[in-house]
Amino acid sequence: MDFSKLFGLEGRVAVVTGGSRGIGEMIAEGFIAAGCARVYITARKVAVVEETAARLGERCIAIAGDISNVAGIEQLAADLAAREERIDILVNNAGAAWGADFEDFPEVGWDKVMDLNVKTPFFLTQKLHGLLKAAAHDRPAKVINIASIDGLRINPWETYSYQASKAALVHLTKRMAARLIRDNIVVSCICPGAFPSEMNKAAARNPEASSKGVPSRRVGTVEDMAGGAIFLASRAGDYVVGTPLPIDGGIVNGWIPENAIDPSGH
Repeated sequence: MDFSKLFGLEGRVAVVTGGSRGIGEMIAEGFIAAGCARVYITARKVAVVEETAARLGERCIAIAGDISNVAGIEQLAADLAAREERIDILVNNAGAAWGADFEDFPEVGWDKVMDLNVKTPFFLTQKLHGLLKAAAHDRPAKVINIASIDGLRINPWETYSYQASKAALVHLTKRMAARLIRDNIVVSCICPGAFPSEMNKAAARNPEASSKGVPSRRVGTVEDMAGGAIFLASRAGDYVVGTPLPIDGGIVNGWIPENAIDPSGH
């Protein structure tokens, strides 16, 4: 067994939406380190996405655009088709969050989040279906949806549309996986916990405080996220179909507060 081939991504072409910062940038950096020939990162802000691509090196290519609507999704798909004959890996990472009291939660906070977090992964995968199938011959193509541990359990904050959208994306992953495996396209899902990012400002600004709620006693790192994504994108993850993978330091599974009361009295 060749270990480098088991986890390597040599020669592969990847697309990471929302790749200019946070979890998307962590994944893009990992894919480049694992040998991807080209990693396309997308984001709305031209300067930001180009700056990140320059930082990650010549194998990282920036494409700016708004994929919160179908017109923007179709434009991105056309841009990629003009550059590539195949896409080996698609990471649907672009997302949004919104928090407000139940009584005041606005319609825009529902629509914006649900559109970007649920509709965009579906339609972008649909529009790139041909390029993914073109890659899925000797080895499967991969689609990795980035959900959240908030799609597996509720959090204490009033982020109604965000939590609903991530739960929907977990289930959508399973439905897409059941269909696309027929085309030798493996769909899976990562559910991140506390990682420092623009969306998770608490973990970014005060990782020590955030780590108190994590059984592993720390927030996630680039290596944690990149390692999980490389596993799913590589030969090592070919048989992992439709499965949500929590990368969370133990929050979802097995977290018991230290001050929990044992019903037995001990």
